[in-house]
Amino acid sequence: MQKRLVILVLGTIFSFNASAQSEKVFTTDKVSDKYAYVDVMKTYERIAAKGYKSVDLFQKLGDSSYSHFKLEKAAEWYDKLFAITADLEPIYYYRYAESLRFICENEKADAILEKLKLVKNKV
Repeated sequence: MQKRLVILVLGTIFSFNASAQSEKVFTTDKVSDKYAYVDVMKTYERIAAKGYKSVDLFQKLGDSSYSHFKLEKAAEWYDKLFAITADLEPIYYYRYAESLRFICENEKADAILEKLKLVKNKV
């Protein structure tokens, strides 16, 4: 009986030791001193301000502004996007129209939605 009790106690002690997780502490102070957070959207805006124009750049700027509910800026970026190309996915037409409605340019938004209907009919 006493032998079983000793085995049970030792087994319990070893099982706690075996299942315990080793604690590792990672410090980010060293990392934060070396690296800085880069705001990609501000970088894209600076690139656009220098005159660089591309579909991808304006899509990213428009999508970011739209998703952060900055619809005035989104309308501006989508306007530049549509000035470059009209061969876009239907979601861009919708987002552009919604951004235009937000800044009370309803006639232009209606025109964009009409273009969206034509694009959907082609597909």
